[in-house]
Amino acid sequence: MTATASPASPELLDPRSTTLLRIATAGSVDDGKSTLVGRLLYDSKAVLADQLEAVERVSLAKGLGHVDLALLTDGLRAEREQGITIDVAYRYFATARRTFILADCPGHVQYTRNTVTGSSTADALVLLVDARKGVLEQTRRHLAVGRLLRVPHIIVAVNKIDLVDYSEARFREIAADVQRLADDLGAESIEVLPVSALVGDNIVERSERLAWYDGPSLLELLEELPADDVTEHPFRFPVQVTLRPQEAAVDPRYVEYRGYAGQVASGSVRVGDPVVVLPSGRRTHVVGIDTPGGELDEAFAPQSVTLRLADDIDVARGELIASADAAPEPTQDLDGMVAWLAERPLRVGQRVLVKHTTATTQAVVREIDGRLDLDTLRPEAVDALELNDLGRVRLRLAAPIMAEPYAQSRRTGSFLLIDPQSGANLAAGMTRGDQAFSDRAAVPVGPAPDWSI
Repeated sequence: MTATASPASPELLDPRSTTLLRIATAGSVDDGKSTLVGRLLYDSKAVLADQLEAVERVSLAKGLGHVDLALLTDGLRAEREQGITIDVAYRYFATARRTFILADCPGHVQYTRNTVTGSSTADALVLLVDARKGVLEQTRRHLAVGRLLRVPHIIVAVNKIDLVDYSEARFREIAADVQRLADDLGAESIEVLPVSALVGDNIVERSERLAWYDGPSLLELLEELPADDVTEHPFRFPVQVTLRPQEAAVDPRYVEYRGYAGQVASGSVRVGDPVVVLPSGRRTHVVGIDTPGGELDEAFAPQSVTLRLADDIDVARGELIASADAAPEPTQDLDGMVAWLAERPLRVGQRVLVKHTTATTQAVVREIDGRLDLDTLRPEAVDALELNDLGRVRLRLAAPIMAEPYAQSRRTGSFLLIDPQSGANLAAGMTRGDQAFSDRAAVPVGPAPDWSI
């Protein structure tokens, strides 16, 4: 049976018409991240009846006196047996005001790489803190990761407030610690609110037991947050593949067709717009925008489309089609902050693969300029980066890429380091170009290098 595509409605094709918000959770072990996600889904009526029945059966089998809402997200057998989150669990739900994609990330330090994955595309990071324990090392690490990844909005939820008798004094104490930590990291847009994921206080509805708190509930806050509009950024289109229809060999009507398929990383493009192909620097203009549903006059991030250009230019995977009047500069020197995610340390002279948008090229580590000390929030000089370290590296690439400062574009400012032998991901990186941390955090300690970005 052959499927035929019908033209999509303008509302579906225009990303500016959506109210989608991507959320990630973070925090230390047993802070209640999965329970919070489950409570948010349950209280917002986003749980199907059969899902709830299954969770009730498992909760009863475990001998619990309540429904374990964490089971709505902890789907792996190992997660259910150990009572922990291992992998990132994605859940979708909607309210009358907004649609959400929620990533429930693990709290264990050995799964920090999964937290990096879940936070990398988030518009908001919900960082949980146990009201009994306060700010812990993993709290500091996750807040530093959120800052490095430039998550636009960070919400600190002081959870289990019911276990400290809804104490306003304890909440204010933790809120002050969080604000000091945020100031040290140079983080902006920090919101702190008290919640109880287990009981449901201040998750969807405001709680009478928190009468001293006059702010919004968690869901109210999430519904109000502005999402990053990547369509306002300069046009960037990393090419995934060049399309030449197979029918061209037998049907002359297809001989002239050449399209470049990919996803609009940022900005927008219209038919007739002047563009430049990088790194070659060849200039041309767009003559067509194709989709499975038909041709478009204009395309926006993050739509996946095929562009047709006026001139017959040799464009391969990994090259970039950009706005002619606001194009990035190709570079073979990459200076960035990385979250090291591998068991084997990273050392100077090590050879790696760098994946940037759709391009992959060989590289060598020229310098390791230090790592972030999570206790002092200051850089320290090191010879290598160990598992879960956050550090600064300089790389020399075999071929140019079109990297931009991460602060300007999370899509074209991010990269991966990959093991050339195994193909395993080694690190998530953010291209420098702005202040990664505040001036106070950037003061070198002893022989540590300058940490400014």
